[in-house]
Amino acid sequence: MKLPDSSPYVVVGGGVHGLSSAYHLALELQRKGTGSGRDVIVLEKSRTGAGASGIACGVVRNFYFSPAMAEVIRVSVELFESDPKGFGYHPVGYIAAVPEVQAEDCVAIQRRQAEIGYRSEVVLGEERCRQHMAGIFPDWNGDGIAAVLHERQGGWAATGQTVGNLARLARAEGVRIFEGIEVTGIDLHDGAVHAVETSAGTVKTDLLVAGPGPWAGHLWRMLDLPPEVNVPDNGASVAKPIVTYWKLQEGDYWLDDVELTDANGNEPPVVHLDHVVPLRSDRDGRVLEDGPWGIYYKIGRRGFGVQGGGVPIELGTDVELEPYGHENPDHIVGDEFTESFTSGLAWAHERFRGKGQEWHVEPHGGIGAFTPDNYPIVDFVRPNAYAIMDSNHGFKMIGMGKLAAADILGAGESRLEPFRLSRYEAGITHAVSNSPYPWN
Repeated sequence: MKLPDSSPYVVVGGGVHGLSSAYHLALELQRKGTGSGRDVIVLEKSRTGAGASGIACGVVRNFYFSPAMAEVIRVSVELFESDPKGFGYHPVGYIAAVPEVQAEDCVAIQRRQAEIGYRSEVVLGEERCRQHMAGIFPDWNGDGIAAVLHERQGGWAATGQTVGNLARLARAEGVRIFEGIEVTGIDLHDGAVHAVETSAGTVKTDLLVAGPGPWAGHLWRMLDLPPEVNVPDNGASVAKPIVTYWKLQEGDYWLDDVELTDANGNEPPVVHLDHVVPLRSDRDGRVLEDGPWGIYYKIGRRGFGVQGGGVPIELGTDVELEPYGHENPDHIVGDEFTESFTSGLAWAHERFRGKGQEWHVEPHGGIGAFTPDNYPIVDFVRPNAYAIMDSNHGFKMIGMGKLAAADILGAGESRLEPFRLSRYEAGITHAVSNSPYPWN
């Protein structure tokens, strides 16, 4: 398949946002009678899912303090639920177990979920939380856990299967996906995109749509946009970089004689555990963390063991992204995180205690590109350049492409208003929870 010299719509990025946007653009063009999927091409420098979408842990949850995020996730979960087999979706639910300092956050989140019809319940009080969790995990610890938010929707999805299904859906509507073609530059005329320069030639276009994932900073520079924005901070306006990079800490862990199952021997819900008690090593008892800590975990990718992660590490504004992900030793976690993660599991579950030296390890990781307030930017950043900068919320938000397509081809999309670039200059940023994570 030869790269065309021009295309009305050029989508950059073969991850969940690029593919979902391309698919939904094709549907919307046909619905309006103004075009078809043949008017849309996707450019991916490697292969679909080669970036953050393909190596994500795959958790699908609506545990967000920001009301705007809850609605986007609801749309995304509906898409997962429309074809669970195709997307590799496991609707096992999601549990957030947190200490007293986050209890009111859980109450507020559950209230918003109820308002949009997202099924969940909140349990308060240490003893009631212990009872609720013991019904799922009989060996649950729960000391100091004051709130449990149990999302009956959500769960996790196999990342490769999800990306592959989005690509299949897009191709079925006529979208052409070009893999192995790198975007090397963007030709701007009078502030608008005239053409996209690639390793295989130049493509003129009427509209550029970008789902760049970790390469958000690269895209921003190609579009010749200011590297900083003014953000409200304690009553003042402070210039902050549009992108800051964080190292993601995740991995697959398994034991020879113990599995992560529920009380009935079945696959359990995804668990997010935050705490403020000291985290001690399951290897030698020393204190690993004397402040807030957190882990999230689910059944491993192979169908056994545990896959999960923890709080990412801020790196700053200058990192090397290539090669991306598991192939890059600078991107994956080391033994320090393995000890911390497995010690968190041992704190939560009696079955894992005293096994700190017995875990088999397949470390993961990657680099995430975060925005100034750690929430997505979804907007026209040039008159005909539309960006979905997900701030590492990406995989679970496969419905963002549906909202973006409606926004691009319609009269706007109200659910995306909280994610406009202009919110920074207007002094509006997203609500911040008491979680130790930058994305909650």
